[in-house]
Amino acid sequence: MQELIDDFAVGKVLIIAPKTVAESTWQDEAGKWNHLNLTFSTVMGTAAQREAALRKKADCYVINRENVVWLCEHYKFRLPFDMVIIDESSSFKNHQAKRFRALKKCLPCFKHVVILTGTPAPNTLMDVWSQVYLLNQGAALGKTISCYREKYFRPGQTNGYIVYNYRLRPGADKEIYKAIEPWVMSLKAEDYLKLPERIDNVVSVDLPPAAMKTYRQMEHDYCLSLDADEDITAASAAALSNKLLQMANGAVYDDEGGVMQLHDAKIAKLSEIIEANDGQPVLVFYSYKHDLAKLKKIFTNAKILKSSQEMKDWNAGKIDILLAHPASTAYGLNLQAGGHIIVWFGLTWSLELYQQANARLYRQGQDKPVIIHHLVAKGTMDESVMKAIKNKAAGQDALLEAVKARIREARKNNG
Repeated sequence: MQELIDDFAVGKVLIIAPKTVAESTWQDEAGKWNHLNLTFSTVMGTAAQREAALRKKADCYVINRENVVWLCEHYKFRLPFDMVIIDESSSFKNHQAKRFRALKKCLPCFKHVVILTGTPAPNTLMDVWSQVYLLNQGAALGKTISCYREKYFRPGQTNGYIVYNYRLRPGADKEIYKAIEPWVMSLKAEDYLKLPERIDNVVSVDLPPAAMKTYRQMEHDYCLSLDADEDITAASAAALSNKLLQMANGAVYDDEGGVMQLHDAKIAKLSEIIEANDGQPVLVFYSYKHDLAKLKKIFTNAKILKSSQEMKDWNAGKIDILLAHPASTAYGLNLQAGGHIIVWFGLTWSLELYQQANARLYRQGQDKPVIIHHLVAKGTMDESVMKAIKNKAAGQDALLEAVKARIREARKNNG
């Protein structure tokens, strides 16, 4: 950016980033480089505050991705920027999302487009099309998602004319890589950075007999309520998995939206880990609101990561226990200065969120071995998720297969 601005090739740069990253990360990081004199305007807050930030004279205008549609409409899709940088571009992987469609209309405004991501294909290579389209407006992978699908994929799970998912044609992955090769640069951290050791630890959690009995009964009932294997959809599989993962964590939402408490087995294990680490800061990833409520009640000194202020306090050593949802911390946050211990209180089927969340501590600047504890309730859906994560196969396909296996087992036991 600095070189392009100095050469008068670029006048103003638009940076699109996740909310917390847009608040401070780009600005803070630029300040660490002595040879840079970039100026920033943060386009966030109320509509009036955003408009004022756009009127401010600066080199770089940083906006969170939730306000992209507003920005495009504000300028009637004629953005006054020469360059756009999309940080964590996998958040634009959905070609039907409003933010993608809005930005797509504005692409002719930019002389330079740069997209950044550590997970370009978080689910399948289908996710690559929209991101690469933002780079070259279809020059590499086709002008439409339909053309891309037709060329490189074939229908997977179907029901009549309804296609639930697509699978790569044999050899299509290499064809896609070759098509995008002139447009991309891939760097692996281990090739360029010397990172400390990473220790992945699975902590087995035994549920109390009464809680295990309730879990088994509810799992059995939910499984038998679903249709035959062929009709299991991603939505129904996710609903069942969510119920089972909630119960493994210790509580579950009932049909009225209330919370039914089942056990505190994971809370006890987390307490042991915190005590064993003798006051060292611990980053805890939770899954559900009732998880957060229970964690806050038990660990009264814990703080919830909600803004850049908690990030600064964590890095300054002012927070002993930081509670965070992986979706809110997965992208771009620098938390490595504040600690080196992670506990996954609840696991996620999203390999993208899992990898990105761990990278908040296991990244450049970390000077201690990073320990990642996974609380896994024995005999529950936790084990299926953990297995998928270990095999780097977590995602929709692994979720569907795990749920189908549970259903087959329930039907077998039911006679």
